[in-house]
Amino acid sequence: MANAFWCMVEDDRKGTPKKVMAEVIGEATRLAGGDVEAVWLTDTATDDGIRQLGEWGAKKVWLIEGAELAPYRAEVWVPIVAELVAAQSPKAILGPVTSRQREFMARLAARLGVGLAGDCMGLAMDGDKLVGTRPVYAGKLLAKVAWAKTPWLATLRPNVFKPADAQPGQTAAVERPSVQIPAAQLKLVERREEASTGLPELTEAEIVISGGRGMKGPENYVILEELGGIIGAAVGASRAAVDAGWRPHRFQIGQTGRTISPKLYLGFGVSGAIQHLAGMRTSKVIVAVNKDPEAPIFKIADYGIVADLFEVVPQLTQEFKRLLEK
Repeated sequence: MANAFWCMVEDDRKGTPKKVMAEVIGEATRLAGGDVEAVWLTDTATDDGIRQLGEWGAKKVWLIEGAELAPYRAEVWVPIVAELVAAQSPKAILGPVTSRQREFMARLAARLGVGLAGDCMGLAMDGDKLVGTRPVYAGKLLAKVAWAKTPWLATLRPNVFKPADAQPGQTAAVERPSVQIPAAQLKLVERREEASTGLPELTEAEIVISGGRGMKGPENYVILEELGGIIGAAVGASRAAVDAGWRPHRFQIGQTGRTISPKLYLGFGVSGAIQHLAGMRTSKVIVAVNKDPEAPIFKIADYGIVADLFEVVPQLTQEFKRLLEK
């Protein structure tokens, strides 16, 4: 539909949209009313996934399926969506802040010759124009931006926007457009192996635990994972810990890693470098544990504990275990 708000679907690669899509579709509905459509490029669409998009508020799902679409490759995805944009003329295209969508939306904006507001923390209509609010200078300031022409492209920071209330039984029309799927030009991944930690995903968790240089080594993250398992938290790391090889990059929180906005952030041995703060300073409640009373993270923490994390973490683990067993 012309002038519709499109939501780029981020899925779990198993045919299910991630829960962050409830936030993207919910915000699109608030801005556009009923003209909200989902665009899903996948090799594993499921009826349950399509149903979920409909219940979250998508009126139509543009479903583009093909084995060539996985794994994600920008040179395959971007021409497909650009062709669909030219045919359908959406007013806006929104996506969540994920590693895949960050690259895809930037490349799509360049292909279409339009602007992209990345990592938005607020969106509002000003008359017939969209205004986005996004962090600048490593999150120290918030800037309001507008677009010179449509479609308006933006990525939305997870856990900031109000999720859509699911409407059981509400369905979305499914459109399977005829598009040309270009051949992949690059082959960078021979095999993909996903190792599950058994903990929530970093960008979608309501509670996030982070370990920094103060963890002293990779073997010590087991105490954070134990605590995370008890309180249902994801476990991340600072850039210093990732650069040291203690944790894989997918667990990095910060400007060059993941951006998070959980209800509760617990930082252990994290000094609070600007790069790290840019990725977590919008957390609703911030708790910091560090032996250095001058650590920068204490300046933004709601609660601070100046102590040895190797004494504090076991005590917290036991206390939470006791409280949750009641």
